[in-house]
Amino acid sequence: MGIIRALPVAAHKTMYEKHFGLTERPFSIAPDPRFLYMSQQHREALAHLLYGVGEGGGFVQLTGEVGTGKTTICRCLLEQLPDHVDVALILNPRVTALELLASLCDELCIQYARDTTSIKSLIDVLNAYLLDTHAKGRRTVLMLDEAQNLSAEALEQVRLLTNLETTREKLLQIILIGQPELRELLARDDLRQLSQRITARYHLEPINRAETAAYIRHRLQVCGSSETIFSDTAIDLLHRLSGGVPRLINVLSDRAMLGAFVEGKRKVDAMIVQRAAREVLPEEGLDAPRSAGWRWLAAAAVLVAIGSGAAYFLLPAAQPGATQLAMKAVELPKIPDTGAVPPPVAVVPEEPAVPRDMLTITPEAPGNISLPPVDLRLALAQAGPNVAARAWKSLFGLWGVRSDAITDEQACAQAPGFGLRCLQGGGSWVVLERFDRPALILLVGAEGRRVPVLLSEVLGSRARVEIDGRQLEVPIAELKQHWFGEYRLLWKPPPNGSASLHPGDRNADVKWLRERLRQATGLTAIAADPLTYDAGLKELVRSFQRSQELNIDGVAGARTFINLNNLDTEPTVPRLGVAVNG
Repeated sequence: MGIIRALPVAAHKTMYEKHFGLTERPFSIAPDPRFLYMSQQHREALAHLLYGVGEGGGFVQLTGEVGTGKTTICRCLLEQLPDHVDVALILNPRVTALELLASLCDELCIQYARDTTSIKSLIDVLNAYLLDTHAKGRRTVLMLDEAQNLSAEALEQVRLLTNLETTREKLLQIILIGQPELRELLARDDLRQLSQRITARYHLEPINRAETAAYIRHRLQVCGSSETIFSDTAIDLLHRLSGGVPRLINVLSDRAMLGAFVEGKRKVDAMIVQRAAREVLPEEGLDAPRSAGWRWLAAAAVLVAIGSGAAYFLLPAAQPGATQLAMKAVELPKIPDTGAVPPPVAVVPEEPAVPRDMLTITPEAPGNISLPPVDLRLALAQAGPNVAARAWKSLFGLWGVRSDAITDEQACAQAPGFGLRCLQGGGSWVVLERFDRPALILLVGAEGRRVPVLLSEVLGSRARVEIDGRQLEVPIAELKQHWFGEYRLLWKPPPNGSASLHPGDRNADVKWLRERLRQATGLTAIAADPLTYDAGLKELVRSFQRSQELNIDGVAGARTFINLNNLDTEPTVPRLGVAVNG
């Protein structure tokens, strides 16, 4: 008998949530920004898109299998684009070249003759619009979803759109989003002209096992869960059956929690996950060889999404093969202890299980002392409830100030009072090295718990960190196994506290910016009013941003200010001590 055969679909929803003490269902496949979880590769993909958009002109390509998070990346991109960027989003690419141009004009609210059958007429009004918005300092981005479905005719028209330009730059930035077939399509010889114009490309892969655990924990925490609901073996099986595809993790996790509710259990184990898989995966899927990967699972996600509960898959009790496999607990292969997946911890003691002095580096200890091996997983598991407050206190302390903040929000609200600003973001280790600032990095510990850790210094291949007040030296390679790109850091704004400076601004910080750029580049923008952020200063900022591999938008923000301050040797600014660009 299936997990939910005895319950009507509408009846189980509120009971399921109440059973686990949740405010709502955590694994809905509907996009909701509150549930956003960015893995390291999602952050890298976003960075590639932002870089491509910042370059201006040409194409940016994002590909990935069904359910890997392409839509999530695009939503993040839209949220981070500057206010002066207009976006046209086309979701249905199964159109002719004429319909494509008409859809683009509709998205940008461009007036044209509705009965026109002339591509030239649409190109003319589009070009006039783009020239006008360019003159006003605005930029336009066309985002094409499911681009693998574009016809050859439409693709050629898309390529020709990049010919709309001034003497110095392209007027239209185009982002192509699609499944892996898009890569194969653009590899065709007859489309090489388009492929050669792609300035940034990224392919999303499924998330790994550690990220799967963190993803599940994150969604449960958003819905108010403070308990460990999925066992380690359940997560192992969830990851294997879903192949690390977030959408399928949602489908399987939702049905597994429903199964635990029906059985009166407060924890999901591997057997429950296996029974859930029988109901949401097609029969041939359970017999499919592992080498087939997770492509066959995509059909299950589509079928589950159709209707309000019609897609329940119940296998006959006597069917051999798949049924016999499904009716018994799966014996999972033993996973090597690589350090990426920590063991579950039921109780967090007040003191570490190993002597404290083995985990501690005193300030007097020489940098080349040979320290006993440190178990980073154990240190993360033993972090107490005040770990965030201690991390922020230490980070502020490196800047010479005291803070009693216990959350990110409180810390960032206090920072301006100390003449500082707070930057929260995501990226790679290279990003942190370029910032060259101590930072709080969120490491994933046991059961997906995210632990704020102070990264205070980089010592070659090792890093000095502080976890819940304990100072450790840890191999950077080991840190990266637990870090998926999230960071928080403090930085010093201009003297009058401007968090950002834009073209058209007029204040004393603009004059400061001119002087810092002159010191950094040796160039000066002649201006009638040095307090005004004019076109000449904007070009200087863009030139500096280009040299530092920043987003080239001509706006001086946190990253631009940090890189400018890196050229100074002011002793009050703490550094990681890395050789940036080294």
